[in-house]
Amino acid sequence: MTINGNGMTAVNGETLIEVDQLVTHYGEKLVLDDVSLTVRRGEILVILGGSGCGKSTLLKHMIGLLKPTSGSIRYSGVDITAMEEDELSRLQRGMGVAFQSGGLFNSMTVGENVALPLREYGNVDEELIEPIVRLKLSMVGLSAAQHMLPSELSGGMLKRAGLARALALDPPAVFFDEPSAGLDPIMASGLDELILSMRKLLGLTFIIVTHELESIRKVADRAIMLDLGKVVFTGTVAEAEASAVPRVRQFFERRADEFIAQRNV
Repeated sequence: MTINGNGMTAVNGETLIEVDQLVTHYGEKLVLDDVSLTVRRGEILVILGGSGCGKSTLLKHMIGLLKPTSGSIRYSGVDITAMEEDELSRLQRGMGVAFQSGGLFNSMTVGENVALPLREYGNVDEELIEPIVRLKLSMVGLSAAQHMLPSELSGGMLKRAGLARALALDPPAVFFDEPSAGLDPIMASGLDELILSMRKLLGLTFIIVTHELESIRKVADRAIMLDLGKVVFTGTVAEAEASAVPRVRQFFERRADEFIAQRNV
């Protein structure tokens, strides 16, 4: 059982996702180098690191959007890297994914965006879709936005709408790419609170890619830090803050690389 910064316990210790010795290339460039990690059911795991370290690439592998050069990713015990496309597509319908920009279709209302996975993959009676949509939007504080277009929403509202759509099919896990990116501190804090409340209310597992220190400190049960495609740290935020690993200390102390600091003098 893990206790996060808010003192809430939710992790039951059961492994939901296991990444084992993952290696991937973009052409000749090595992007992920022998990456291994586990995600426990009910925890909030944060993947952190500097720009270009492989965070988003790892997330894309974990939801089956990319195939690795080698290694495996097991989701509920099933290796998704060995699946045929149709089988993987069926599994992906049970994954919640919230994109950095919200990822909504601009020509559809917020309610229609949330309803889309229910209609496409949910095998849900049509008369039940609107009540479900209203429920999901109310859960993220957007009850009044059902008939609005994405262009009418603020940045924070777009993130919440994207989360509502990710929750449409009641997934056990939600993958969230840079939830706080582009938000002011108040909106970012509100989204952090929403993530914590969704975990508490629904028992969700969250895998979050971010480099926002305040969000990491607020929501993470554990953190995985990547540097140059390698895992350089795994543990709690408190353990990260006390780590002797130079790259981890630099990140949490917000110190610039030496050559950057010298260049800017």
